[in-house]
Amino acid sequence: MKFLENIVHKMEPKFAKGGKLEKWNPIFESFTTLAFTPAHVTSKGAHIRDGVDLKRTMMTVIIALLPCLLFGIYNTGHWEMVAAAGDRSLDFWSNGGDKMIAGLIVVLPLIVVSYGVGLTIEFIFGMKNGHSLHEGFLVSGILIPLIMPADVPLWMVGVATAFAVIIGKEIFGGTGMNILNVALLSRAFLFFAYPTSMSGDKVWMAGAENTDVDGFTGSTALGDLASFMSEKPVFENLETFTNNYSLSDAIFGYIPGSIGETSVIAILIGAAILLITGIGSLRIMASFFAGGLLMGLLMNAVGGNDYIMLPPLYHIALGGFAFGAVFMATDPVTASQTATGKIIYGLIGGMLAILIRVLNPAYPEGVMLAILFMNVMAPIIDHYVVQANIKRRLKRLKTT
Repeated sequence: MKFLENIVHKMEPKFAKGGKLEKWNPIFESFTTLAFTPAHVTSKGAHIRDGVDLKRTMMTVIIALLPCLLFGIYNTGHWEMVAAAGDRSLDFWSNGGDKMIAGLIVVLPLIVVSYGVGLTIEFIFGMKNGHSLHEGFLVSGILIPLIMPADVPLWMVGVATAFAVIIGKEIFGGTGMNILNVALLSRAFLFFAYPTSMSGDKVWMAGAENTDVDGFTGSTALGDLASFMSEKPVFENLETFTNNYSLSDAIFGYIPGSIGETSVIAILIGAAILLITGIGSLRIMASFFAGGLLMGLLMNAVGGNDYIMLPPLYHIALGGFAFGAVFMATDPVTASQTATGKIIYGLIGGMLAILIRVLNPAYPEGVMLAILFMNVMAPIIDHYVVQANIKRRLKRLKTT
């Protein structure tokens, strides 16, 4: 690595101000600081001295996402084989190698399109504005495929990524200035622009639309759960639902869903990495889960039908709730910044997610809208928290 670093340093004058390749300096700097320790270091003044810069922080988040990604690839391959056979009873852990390959064939193009479109836009804006590549998309580029259905068309992923990066981030000034989570914005764009490709009983399994087996359904647990509120429910009662989707299956991830959101175990491994390294916010994660459990208990207390009486732990394990709590709600740019604000932000976000899920059968997954709404509310929450602190200190000052 030292040999490569020396070669890179010899090339720096060409990209420096006045060099032949000066206009390409933003791209050159982006790659060099990603691969090697930045040459610009703090030497004096009231600045934090730390060996971890923003790129290293983002790489830590990517490492935390690897368990979700690897399990998502395997899970995608499994349900592709289920769709091909038209039999949901296939053993989950059999033919593991074939399932990994099948899943990789589906997931890898989504990742390539996400990074390809997003980084191209970042490079264009970087060269136009004369700044290095924004590090934020290193994480957004992998999050976008993980929150998509397996069978989403590649062109839709490209359009959604372009929309999220340009409208959701660059027009606000780039990384650190956006008010909405970029990855969730891409999913929201597709959900409202192309709803048939983001919901239903076929999009969660690659190739499910091609099955010729009568009566086969590729719906998710939340999709079947929402049928309790319809005239023709998939299951007769809650007992038949829980028999078909056990809590253990939901926790381990043996169910269809968005690529990276099905396994709570994989998500919790990622959460542990984020918390141990100090990247993630324990306040937001814990309060988001607490809010979800609290709203689940409240719905059980006031509700009277089988759908609302779903045990609260099921709400936490199903859908994108856990993934949203760990990787989306904790986005340091769009979440609350104050210590008290983080607790309020997470608590209300978790409660809203379950409230939307329970009361709106047309939209069984409420996590996306809940977090986006709380992104907008985060500055207001922080404002009132700061004002409350100021008033309390002024009052203390007057009494002394």
